Amino acid sequence: MEKNSRTKTVNDCNMSGIRPVLTPLPYPPVQVKCRNQDYADLLSEDYCGAVSELTAITQYINNENRLSCEHCALARIILGIAMAEMMHLQKLGELICLLGGNVDYAARQPDGKERLWTPGYLDIPEHAEKMLRADIESERAAISQYKKHISMIDDYYVNATLARIIEDEEYHIMLLQDLLKGL
Repeated sequence: MEKNSRTKTVNDCNMSGIRPVLTPLPYPPVQVKCRNQDYADLLSEDYCGAVSELTAITQYINNENRLSCEHCALARIILGIAMAEMMHLQKLGELICLLGGNVDYAARQPDGKERLWTPGYLDIPEHAEKMLRADIESERAAISQYKKHISMIDDYYVNATLARIIEDEEYHIMLLQDLLKGL
C-alpha cells in the first residue's frame, strides 16, 4: 500500500522503562582530597572535550534517534548507554566543582586556552554497523583518556570515581561488540 502525504506515521519503538546500562558495582562517594584547579581542568576534558561524556551522550542520542524506527531493540540499548554516560557527566561535574573548577562546557587546556564543546566532535555515520564501530572507538578513546588522567591525578577519591567510570565504559564496549556481531 502506497502512503500519501496525509498518512500518519508512527514510531512504534517504545522507550519507556529504559534504565542506564551500568555494571552492577557501586560508585564511590564523590569527594576530593582538596581543591585543585589543575585536576579540575583535566576533568573538564572528560566532561566536555572532544573525547568526553558530553560528546558520548550526544552521539548516542543521535544514534538512538536514527535507529529507533528500524532497529528498536538496538536503539533501546543505545539509549540505556546514553543514560549511563549522563550519570558519568553528572559525577564529573560534581568533581570539577569540588576541585574548585567551573562547569561551563569549556575544556581547559594545559596552555591556559579554553575550547567550547562543539558538535564537530561527533562521529555520525549513516549505517548501524558503522555507528556501533564509531561508538566502540569512542569508548576506547574515553578509557585511554581516563587512564591517562588517573596517572596525572594524585587524589585517591577522584581516581576511584574515574576507575569506576572506566568499568562502565568497558562494559559498554562488550555490549556494543555483541550488538555488532548480531547485525
